Amino acid sequence: MKNAETVWAIVDEKSPAFFDLSDRVWDMAEINYEEVRSSGEHLRLLEAEGFRIERGVAGIPTAIMGEAGEGGPVIAILGEYDALPGLSQEAGVAEQRPLIAGGHGHGCGHNLLGAGSMLAAAAVKDFLAAGGLAGRVRYYGCPAEEGGSAKGFMVRAGIFDDVDIAMCWHPAAFTGVNNPVSLACSEMNFHFSGRASHAAATPHLGRSALDAVELMNVGINFLREHMPTTARIHYAITDAGGSAPNVVQANATVRYLVRARKLPELLSLVARVKRVAEGAAWMTETTMRQEIISGDANLMGNEPLERCMQNQLERLGPAIFSEDDKATARKFQATFTPEDIASSYARFQVQPKKDAPLCDLIVPLYAGDSTIVGSTDVGSVSWVVPTVQMRGATYAIGTPGHSWQLVAQGKLPAAHKGMAHAAKAMAATAVELFLNPMLVEEAKADLQARLDDNPFINPIPDDVMPPIPTQTAARP
Repeated sequence: MKNAETVWAIVDEKSPAFFDLSDRVWDMAEINYEEVRSSGEHLRLLEAEGFRIERGVAGIPTAIMGEAGEGGPVIAILGEYDALPGLSQEAGVAEQRPLIAGGHGHGCGHNLLGAGSMLAAAAVKDFLAAGGLAGRVRYYGCPAEEGGSAKGFMVRAGIFDDVDIAMCWHPAAFTGVNNPVSLACSEMNFHFSGRASHAAATPHLGRSALDAVELMNVGINFLREHMPTTARIHYAITDAGGSAPNVVQANATVRYLVRARKLPELLSLVARVKRVAEGAAWMTETTMRQEIISGDANLMGNEPLERCMQNQLERLGPAIFSEDDKATARKFQATFTPEDIASSYARFQVQPKKDAPLCDLIVPLYAGDSTIVGSTDVGSVSWVVPTVQMRGATYAIGTPGHSWQLVAQGKLPAAHKGMAHAAKAMAATAVELFLNPMLVEEAKADLQARLDDNPFINPIPDDVMPPIPTQTAARP
């Protein structure tokens, strides 16, 4: 217990600088692969803390790494700092009030995620140095989690090959070790090309790419009846071929996001989706080109790490929120539907409470509704390194994910308290692993046992490159 209390105290001492970092990143809200200023802010604090720095990790300009310590095992703490488009919102205001029309916002709390993970890494760094202990702690600044799958590209580049343990956290309504269930996913474009023609005078000469897109969507709707119940398929027409109805559309594009519970299921389902697209092209006498953009593996659990982190959370207890924090959270809850709040409790399998605006407990290990899940590129990391993830309460119970309400709560005192609390839990878990090498070996053995009959196939093909904007790639 003494070691945990020591590293908790280091977190408390360092927290103000990292709260400032989180708030600065909230203010600049940059989306996938455009996080130039956000990653720069993280770099500056890493340098101030004395970490050894690596820029442009895996050839991604906004991916960074800081390392401290010597010898021993390598423990990586993963951070993120990308925002979401269209979620600009004034901080602390319980009504929708964009700062910039159509601007970006931190609707998933990644401003807190990155700063909190680096705070944990900095505390572990100081703990190792003070005790003269062997071991290396790394902070990985990972861009483009929101559909960009940067960690998958980083895995493919081999940057986790010498890492012994990886951990991370995510802002949430409740605090607990993450139930290691997520959906593997693949995001891809289907480009159809046909032949333009006058839609009235010579419609018989045209071959409509938009017809192909629509027929593909119909085919996918029929496919939904014949796929696993845990799978999901979503789509958006990104190019309808123009706005003139008197022209047969020669080109059109539809983007699909395919999700499944396990990697083999995903790969099989993606193949079926492609066949539907090929059928639509045959029916319309158009051509089809598939373009994979990104992909994530499902999370691979690790029981020794999950139990270790759960023990640290139970020693720490829940974050302590003030009456002012609760009063502010109630204002936000007034903007939610009853279904929002019920879903939040159901996701973590927590018994609903009256007048409980903020989390006041540690969720039991492996609690959670395994049907209310999304995808994360942490999944790809978890297949190559023993990985554990936690959720940390930073916002009002019932807050919808990817919403203006979540953005608005990102700079509140409650968010800072939840961030520091998560940093303490991660730092204490890392310290326990450094001091108990057998736990590291148990975690590695657990992962190997899961992989023995289930080899990892990265859902991002080798020829797919991250979609780095030209202006980002050009920055020094």
